[in-house]
Amino acid sequence: MAIDAIGNSVLSQVVRLWAWLFLAILIVFFITAVPLVSGDTVSFLSIRNSQNILVAITPILLLGLGQTFVIISGGIDLSVGWTMSFASVVSALALRWGYQIGLPIPLAVLMGFCATLACGVGIGLFNGTIIAKLKVPPFIVTLGSAFILRGLALLFSENTTVIGLPRQIRDFGNESLFYFVRGDSEYAGFYFLTKPELPRAVLREMDRIITYPVLVTAIFVAMAIYLLRATRFGRYTYAIGGNREAAIRAGIPVDRHVIKLYVLASTTACLAGFLSVLRFTAGSAVIGDPLLLSSIAAVIIGGVSLFGGSGSVIGTVIGALIIAVLTTGLVMLNVAPFWQFIVVGCVVILAVLIDQSRDAIKASLETRQ
Repeated sequence: MAIDAIGNSVLSQVVRLWAWLFLAILIVFFITAVPLVSGDTVSFLSIRNSQNILVAITPILLLGLGQTFVIISGGIDLSVGWTMSFASVVSALALRWGYQIGLPIPLAVLMGFCATLACGVGIGLFNGTIIAKLKVPPFIVTLGSAFILRGLALLFSENTTVIGLPRQIRDFGNESLFYFVRGDSEYAGFYFLTKPELPRAVLREMDRIITYPVLVTAIFVAMAIYLLRATRFGRYTYAIGGNREAAIRAGIPVDRHVIKLYVLASTTACLAGFLSVLRFTAGSAVIGDPLLLSSIAAVIIGGVSLFGGSGSVIGTVIGALIIAVLTTGLVMLNVAPFWQFIVVGCVVILAVLIDQSRDAIKASLETRQ
């Protein structure tokens, strides 16, 4: 009986923490496989590659943060990808206009950021109000919003990339907290905040550690964790996703809370669009389109139930890391791009199967006990 109890406990923990275990297995696999395939001493977890992975998950994670709250509440937002694209165009246009009328660079960037916030709040209010007040299914509303935002993004950008932004804004989107110069030259070592002036021969030995977009994303992740775990806002979100009718009877302002959730989702998506402008010094009307499915996949892989009522921000972070590690590792192994989509799709299906079977496994274990 003791052995059965231990086995049941281990199985229960594996089901609960499968995403963490899968991420660890992926990392170990790529650490082993990449040097064998590449034929040299390339390290999968080198400083440069690790930072590239963090930069890659930044937009996915920002889209996934708001999506996490929405899906936990029992909804979904299919417009976040095009919300990011629309915010990219609008913030780039606002920033460029501010620069052209003679505003200092920081004020022009602030103008672009304010335009981003206005987009986020406006889009979220539009989606949330129709869903909460008119009782239209979230799938339909956000799908329609996605088409509207797609058209507006292409219209405002005139179906081209928004350029003409000041080159100095790259400092906001690409600089880092730390810099590390490898090798044994006189420039070798760590630098904090200040980018070292290096000769061209040494420049390739410099690695950026924790870029500003990664730092901003980490701050928003910490805020989202606190919001979901330790506040009334988070408790209301779980309650609505668990049983909407019970939440109404308990006195929770469900409609108002749902609107807030969609404002949160669109705002984090707009922030991702704004950071992309700072990073690439341009606004793109299509930059968020391929990221929608990745953000939903990160949320699902991280253990957020599609039926609502359960999930966590930490799980979404793990899901985003799994996608980034998978795609980066497969690229380093010279795997064809279409196989990357196939592998990620299989992982998403596996995550849904585990989510659906989790309650059955727990019930089975309780019956055995």
